[in-house]
Amino acid sequence: MSATPGPPALPWLSWRAGDRVVVRYREADGLHDALGELLEVEPGAVVVRTRRGDVRVPAEAMVTGKRVPPPPG
Repeated sequence: MSATPGPPALPWLSWRAGDRVVVRYREADGLHDALGELLEVEPGAVVVRTRRGDVRVPAEAMVTGKRVPPPPG
């Protein structure tokens, strides 16, 4: 008998406040990207400080995301 796989890992839970990230997320009008400093991380959402302000991205809206390097000097 094989073990039942658990729920998929939530990759953003390995991110830390202060990391620079990009998160692609879906809204009613299409896909959007939030690029900037990660302010908050929780299982249900992340908050990213972008040039346009703070963006809260709920987990269910996330399409993909990753850490990114600092902006060019």
